[in-house]
Formats: sequence, structure tokens, C-alpha cells
Amino acid sequence: MLLLGAKIDMVTRVATIAFQGIEAVPVDVQAQIAPGFPGFILVGLPDKAVRESGERVRAALAASGLGLPPKRITINLAPADLPKEGSHYDLPLALALMGALGAIPQDALDSFMALGELGLDGRLAHVGGVLPAAIAAQARGLGMICPAASGPEAAWAGEDIDIIAADSLLALANHLTGHQLQARPQPRKLTAAPGDLPDLADVRGQAIARRALEIAAAGNHNLLMIGPPGSGKSMLAARLPSILPPLSPRELLDVSMIQSIAGELSGGALSDRRPFRAPHHSASMAALVGGGLRVRPGEASLAHNGVLFLDELPEFSPGVLDSLRQPLESGETVIARANARVSYPSRFQLVAAMNPCKCGLAGTPGHTCKRGVACAADYQARVSGPFLDRIDIRIDVPALSAAEMIAPAGEAEASVSVAARVAAARERQRQRYEAAGHPEILTNAAAPTALVEKLIEPDFDSRNLLMQAAERFNLSARAYHRVLKVARTLADLAGSEKVARPHIAEALSYRLNLGAG
Repeated sequence: MLLLGAKIDMVTRVATIAFQGIEAVPVDVQAQIAPGFPGFILVGLPDKAVRESGERVRAALAASGLGLPPKRITINLAPADLPKEGSHYDLPLALALMGALGAIPQDALDSFMALGELGLDGRLAHVGGVLPAAIAAQARGLGMICPAASGPEAAWAGEDIDIIAADSLLALANHLTGHQLQARPQPRKLTAAPGDLPDLADVRGQAIARRALEIAAAGNHNLLMIGPPGSGKSMLAARLPSILPPLSPRELLDVSMIQSIAGELSGGALSDRRPFRAPHHSASMAALVGGGLRVRPGEASLAHNGVLFLDELPEFSPGVLDSLRQPLESGETVIARANARVSYPSRFQLVAAMNPCKCGLAGTPGHTCKRGVACAADYQARVSGPFLDRIDIRIDVPALSAAEMIAPAGEAEASVSVAARVAAARERQRQRYEAAGHPEILTNAAAPTALVEKLIEPDFDSRNLLMQAAERFNLSARAYHRVLKVARTLADLAGSEKVARPHIAEALSYRLNLGAG
């Protein structure tokens, strides 16, 4: 049993946080044990998971040899007008009560922020959001108390932050009282080997599609592939991560904070592999862009700095697809609620695939659709024009010929060779925008319109070709600038300082497949 020296009527405080998107808002957990009718009162706008924490905390304290006295126990979560959600309040509640009972000295808690979920046996369970919480704690000059399973994740906040990662409430109490100290956790990183990802060498034929995939990877452009079933659209999309460069340190931190909020960091280890998200076409709007009761990040945010692959594009609900228009344009998903406004970073590369019609074989040699042209027109009309206007590159992926199917494998260019060209093109883009005073812009697709007009200067013949195409095909202003961006990426892949007529012509060939505008 722990020795007690309860300080009745005194208020004990433990710092923790509430999440608003990836932002960690400070919360002060205040505990008071006072004479009066026995009860456990929790105030400060707690949700159901927080209200249930009282029973988990009571059982965990009892399992650790510490019983609550028959007094009036009041827990306040300040600020009182901020909604509190999640099970991560269990640990700060338990620590505040232990401080009020004298089992842990108050001064040992003053310099730490805590979060973690408690089991009935006093064990600490991993919770989401430990990485942004640890970064917030470091910014406030505090240490971090968290479950042992979350320790490697918290350690990424920096070497100078004091971290206590214990596997049980009793082990944590022993550390804070100086009886048995816990070792500081070390950050863990998962590094992907080149052979871990599907290789482009597996793709037979489809030279145009491979070229478009390389361009999309080099400039982070959105891509739409249209072709019959079995032509290799999903296969090509699955191999896009193998030619993308690893995450930069800043990108890695941004991606990991979103994954931490969503509870998707495996073992607290961070990975420099770019996210690749492929939701099913039955996904709801909340699943795709975020939302729900606790306003969680959706697939668009989980694909931040990576790829969002939408297979069978017209099968998605039109409203769900159109909800992606804002993040495609601004790189941010904003979710508005009556009591909150939450934003998540969502700068992803969209890759989509679809059949040409409902039966999937429109345009295939030797096939005649019973519904004729209407089959393809009705099917493709499920995707709105404004959504298509945000897609930079569209290609047709025809069915493989018999000769291509029986050709020996391994003759196609491997991902490692393509990835080297993509990395070189991206490095040219990074240097260009850094020299222009915009180090935060890493790819052509992310460049704002004003910067595109300033830095991408086609020669006279190229500009004339672009103007003629814009007038003839009624290109929108967005389409005009996206053609310029793709042309700039083509020039970067070729190692050219100037955007020339062949670059504009090739960029237009990808764009005009989208129809007018």
C-alpha cells in the first residue's frame, strides 16, 4: 500500500491538452478532495469517454494500492467552456488525485504534461496525439508523462524534453517519488527499403501511362487514368510511391502529427515513406474529408504530403467527390461545427482511375455497347466539371495486346531509375522556389498562381501555342495555369531552364483530354 498524507481542501493541478485538429490546446486538470457527502464530480464540458474516466481512475488507483477516501471529490477541466473529448484524460485525472492524496508530491507534477488511458488494473494504454502533445509540452517548457507504448513517439519532440514513459500507474508513482526510475525512451524510425514497394518493372507495355506517372510524381500533379478493366490502372497507381522521394524532415513531422491524432503510428515509430491512401468508393464524406463526433482527420488529411488514390472514381458519391474541391485547391480541410472550427493539412496528390463507361469496354476494339455513346456519357457525367478542372493530367490506358501480355517480365525500366529522375526534377523545383524566397514550396503543383506567372516564362512560340489552345478549347484560368505548371515540370525533367514549345504541347495533350476547360 502507498503511504498517504491527504491534503484535504487543497487543489492539485496537472497539465494536459485538448485537441483541435492537430493543434494542442492547454487544459488544466484541477482536483479537490473536501469534506462532505461522498461523491465523484467531474466538470468542464467532458464528453462520455471523459465522464467514464471516473470509474477507470477509481479502479486503477485501487489496483495500485491507493483507495479514494469517503469525501467529496471534485475534478475541474479548465477552461470550462472548451469541450473535452477522449480517453487521454485518464492519466492526468489519476495523477491529480494522487497529488491531492499525498501519494505524489505536487512539485513533481508541476513541470510535466500528462496524457494516457488507464486500464482497470492500473496499466497505461497508448492514446493518439502524443506527438503533437509532446511538441506542445516542449513549447511550454514542460516535460511529458505518457504510456510506455507512446514513449518513442513522444521522444521525437526533441532531446531536451524530459519524458517519463511508464507501463503502469504504480511504476509511474515509483519514478515520481524516486523509488524506481524509468529510462528515457528513444525515438524510433521505420526506413523503407527500395524492394519493399511494388516496382514499375512489373508493368508491361503502357509507355504513355508510365510517362504520365513520372510527370505526375515529378511535379506532384493530379492524375486521372481512364481505361477498361484489367488494363493496369490500379497497378500503375500502386507503384507511384516507389518513384516518389522520401519525406523531408518537415514533411515527416507534419504527416506524423496527423497520423498521431488518428492513432495510426505503429509502435510510436515514424516512417519517411509517403502516405498512400486508397479508400473504397463507398466511403462517406466524413471518412474522406474528416468529421464525425470527435472531428477526426479523414483520408484526405491522412494522405497529406502523399497520395490519395480513388479507384472507380464515378462510383463515389458526387457530394463526396465535390467535398475534395476545397482541399485540392487550398491544401487544407476545414470542418465547421456549431461549437468548433477544425482544420487539418490536406496537401495530397490525387490519383484517380475509372472505366470509360458502365460496362467498362467503351472504345475497346471489337466491342459494341448496347447503349451506344450514352453509356460512356452518362457514366462520366457522374464526375462534376469543377472537380475534373482540378486534375492536371488525364490519360487513356488501353487494354494490353496479346503480344504485350506474353512479353517476358523485367524488360521495363525499374522504379529506381525513374525515381532518380523524379528526385532530380524535384530538387530543381526546390532550388527555384527557394531562390525566389519561397522555401516552403517544394513542387510546381504547390506554387500559387502569382508565382507561376512570375517564374514560369514560356518563349514566344510557346506562349502563342498556349494562347491559341486557350481560345480554341475555352480553357479556364485554373486550367491555363495548371498547363503552365505541367509544362514547367516537363522542362525540369528534361533539365531545361526555359519552358519551350514541346513542353507546352505535351502538357496541353494531357489537359485537353479533359474536354473543354
